[in-house]
Amino acid sequence: MTSAAVPPDVFAALARTCPTPETTAALRAAIHARRMLLLKALLVRVERQRASLSPAAYRDFEDDWALLERAERADTAAVRGVLDYPTVGAWLAEALAAGTGADLEARLAHLGGVAVAAAVRAGRPPSGTRAVPSGRLALPGLGVLGCPSGRARVSSRDGTLRLTERAGWSPLRKLPGGTAVLDDLDPYRVPPRGIGAAAVPAAAHVRTEQGEWTERWRLARALLAATHPGRGAETDALVRAVVPLADGRGEGLPTGATLRAAPGAVLTQLPADASELVETLVHESHHTKLAALDEVVPLCRPGGALHRVAWRSDPRPVPAVLQGAYAHLALLDLWSRAARAVAVPADWRRRAAERFAGSREEVAEALSVLRESDELTCAGRGFVREMRSHHERLGVADRNST
Repeated sequence: MTSAAVPPDVFAALARTCPTPETTAALRAAIHARRMLLLKALLVRVERQRASLSPAAYRDFEDDWALLERAERADTAAVRGVLDYPTVGAWLAEALAAGTGADLEARLAHLGGVAVAAAVRAGRPPSGTRAVPSGRLALPGLGVLGCPSGRARVSSRDGTLRLTERAGWSPLRKLPGGTAVLDDLDPYRVPPRGIGAAAVPAAAHVRTEQGEWTERWRLARALLAATHPGRGAETDALVRAVVPLADGRGEGLPTGATLRAAPGAVLTQLPADASELVETLVHESHHTKLAALDEVVPLCRPGGALHRVAWRSDPRPVPAVLQGAYAHLALLDLWSRAARAVAVPADWRRRAAERFAGSREEVAEALSVLRESDELTCAGRGFVREMRSHHERLGVADRNST
């Protein structure tokens, strides 16, 4: 998909951070296209490097791939949902970057969990005994089966997966409303190096306070729906998983994070309140939106210039300036609406008005940097023009409301 292939109204709506069913459909299609490209690249790599793999590893890969294909024939949409789950993208990125031999084999083993999850979702769960060298069979979007023996015995009856080692099963917990889950189990939910300069790791499953997360999520969804129903629907459609991070406040970690390889996952520590979670969801979902679009419509060309932005202490390259400006423009839109909303609590209106007033000029400065940059593609320049136009309209709306 090139900028010419994206309908002009969809491209403009994306630049203005405007949530519409058409923009959401385009983004989900872009995420899926990228995911299928990576999956095919992994298949090609395995075939080309077959000689470097052990016979058992190659046989398991073939069996898992066949299971995935059978599931896809049974229910294409269900399998697509599994393949597009955020952590599957993170796994594919690691597998494609892995060294030859044992390093690659260790990551190829995860295809077994992906295939089983796809088969379960398609209503065709497998039967038999599976080797699980790591001792944990992770089913993306579903949960993790602990396998101390190194093997998992699975069976199916009436389309239901049955796990013999039932005591070791830990399911992912669904967040209320929508389809998002609280993912504190998947081995690929956070990179091995952690997040941010402080290398903050994922929160351990045993330390995740399910009740607190559920309540924050419920209140945040209600607050977002009351502030901007369209934005709430978009967030429901794009956010597939919330990944708790270990407590690291005061260590230079942003409120939330998004992995380019795992669009649709919001990585965050437990927010202080519902309004903080709303802001995190909107901010990070716009990182997902821009990353998905940029994969198919390049907005920046290679360059090396670094620029200062108000929200970071370190100089940022042009793609990062664009990412930050885009996410903060979405927040300005959110705060502008919240400050004028009558169906939201007064403290949210006050907070939103203060945030809008404090951030509008910061976003304007970043947009000026982008306007003067020679590192934007033609599509990127058009995108930034639409962003600037929306930024100006938000200022007019703010003046008219005072």
